[in-house]
Amino acid sequence: MRLGMVTYNMGKDMDLPALLAFCQETGLEGVELRTTHKHGVELELTPRERAEVRKRFEDSPVKLAGLGSTYEFQSADPAELKTHIEGAILYAQLAADIGAPGIKVRPNGLPEGVPIEKTLEQIGKSARQVAVFAEGIGVKVRIEVHGKGTSDPKNMRAILDHAGHPFVVTCWNSNPQDMDDAKSIASSFDLLKDTIEHVHVNEIGVYQYPWQDLFHRLNAMKYEGWVLAEIAHNADPPRFMKFYRTLYDLYAGKYAWPRP
Repeated sequence: MRLGMVTYNMGKDMDLPALLAFCQETGLEGVELRTTHKHGVELELTPRERAEVRKRFEDSPVKLAGLGSTYEFQSADPAELKTHIEGAILYAQLAADIGAPGIKVRPNGLPEGVPIEKTLEQIGKSARQVAVFAEGIGVKVRIEVHGKGTSDPKNMRAILDHAGHPFVVTCWNSNPQDMDDAKSIASSFDLLKDTIEHVHVNEIGVYQYPWQDLFHRLNAMKYEGWVLAEIAHNADPPRFMKFYRTLYDLYAGKYAWPRP
């Protein structure tokens, strides 16, 4: 597995050259570019601009881990749902154009007055609709375990089952909802581990989540994807992320001196 970062929120004010330089300086191997941030990697990019972004990553040791969208598929309004599905398809094309292997989408809660199972089915089938297109261009649709109710791993499992497509995968999000009453993530992880192809972590230096257990489980399944830091802004980003890199190496069993 490889450590990178999500530009939400640490890198939200960095343009692309600054972001790549920051990742290289702090030992981060890749980056997930979230929409609306200063780097400006958005649907509006022209073909030439897309090619320029792709080349910038090809010329850098920092890899493009993926694109982070805010497209979501739980709306009970058919027109709104259609807009999000179509937007995600366009976003998948953007990812293919610039060399990103996947896009992050999310459920963002359960609408009131709609049976839960109906919403879970809708989310899954919507993600499948995006994936049918995305498969043809080699882009995975990564559903983030996110949102009130939809972050429940049992509900996420139902969403994935309704999707029923190999290009719809899980973005594990390290949520409090992953833990049972004994503060264990074992049952939640086992429920989703066959679909996990992307991982977000946050404050790994804080006793708020069984971080070591998560990394043990990722190693046990021979996970080879991205582990991406999604953390709040810090007053001294380079120093903070160097500490973060060291903690990650310790958790993941990668710590070595001298560093390779």
